[in-house]
Amino acid sequence: MSDGVKRRTSRGAEERNHVVNHSQSYQLMEKKSAPTIKDVAAAANVSIATVSKYINRTQRFSADVEARLAEAIRDLGYHSNPMARSMITGRSKTLGLSIPDMHNQYFAGLVQGANRVAMKHGYSLLLVDSEENASRERQLLEDLCMRVDGLMIHSKLREDEMEWVHELTKPLVFFDRREGWGKRQIDSYNRQAAYMVASYLVKAGHRRIAYIGFDKSRADEERYAGANACLEEHGLVLARFNTDASSPQEGARICSKLMLGADKVDAVICFNDMIAVGFLKEAAELGFSVPEDCSVVGFDNIPFCEYVTPTLTSVDMGGESIGAIVTQHLIDILGGRESQAEFPEPRLVLRKSTRGRQQDSD
Repeated sequence: MSDGVKRRTSRGAEERNHVVNHSQSYQLMEKKSAPTIKDVAAAANVSIATVSKYINRTQRFSADVEARLAEAIRDLGYHSNPMARSMITGRSKTLGLSIPDMHNQYFAGLVQGANRVAMKHGYSLLLVDSEENASRERQLLEDLCMRVDGLMIHSKLREDEMEWVHELTKPLVFFDRREGWGKRQIDSYNRQAAYMVASYLVKAGHRRIAYIGFDKSRADEERYAGANACLEEHGLVLARFNTDASSPQEGARICSKLMLGADKVDAVICFNDMIAVGFLKEAAELGFSVPEDCSVVGFDNIPFCEYVTPTLTSVDMGGESIGAIVTQHLIDILGGRESQAEFPEPRLVLRKSTRGRQQDSD
């Protein structure tokens, strides 16, 4: 055999040996199993039941035992298996949250509050966005129900559109009161908040007031009813304009229709801040001045309220606080504890988009 052939044969053998050695090394790595709860128990010198109770936070132990458990878990790199844990305990330690519009800043604050409380109690939060679509909302909630311990539902659908929710088998908490449903609910004060807004505008001298609503929402029904009740007490009529979505684009569309129409108004109550922001922008482009020509009020007090021109008067419905309160309410229910959760009362935050009509002559 020539020297060249010998060298090629030798290199080939080395390459094959390298592949074999690498493969054997990889197989050894594969065979190294992840640490188990049994390993943690042995390292901490406690029972497997103690480790399970510690991990699932169902029982507290002495500082010494908990320190040993924490050290063993850290040193071993142990991670609990949520699926296995749920099979044993019947709990996933996950809460479901359904909101109708991810683009609305109000819901961003609500989710932050919910997540903060969930994490505090060792829960994960699973979020879905129904996009204000009735059929999508049903499918999402039915799927979500199978993966969580309980559900928090912020829905714009009316009761007659949600009868199917009675078929869901997990504890439910609604972000608004739904009388006679037999499910857990908390009063969101929508009617009272709108009454407060209308009362403020009337006392400020406004007489031709319009309401721009989103009639696909249950909250819209309550807000319109509250504002209308106040105006009726003063012998005034509340003009109503409906949008196809609770968005700035719809606020701009209604602004053109309202401000250029024959029946002039001197104040507008918008279903939410998103609609109000669109209204303000379109009013400026049409050559109208807010609040000189028309005062504008929104709902939710989203961060944008302070960055539009003029700054927007709005009702603070307590989004982040509400998210935290509802989550705590659901966790109390899951723990078999009584919960007396109530939403914070709405607060009117006055900014430059409103003024008293009596000031017009100043």
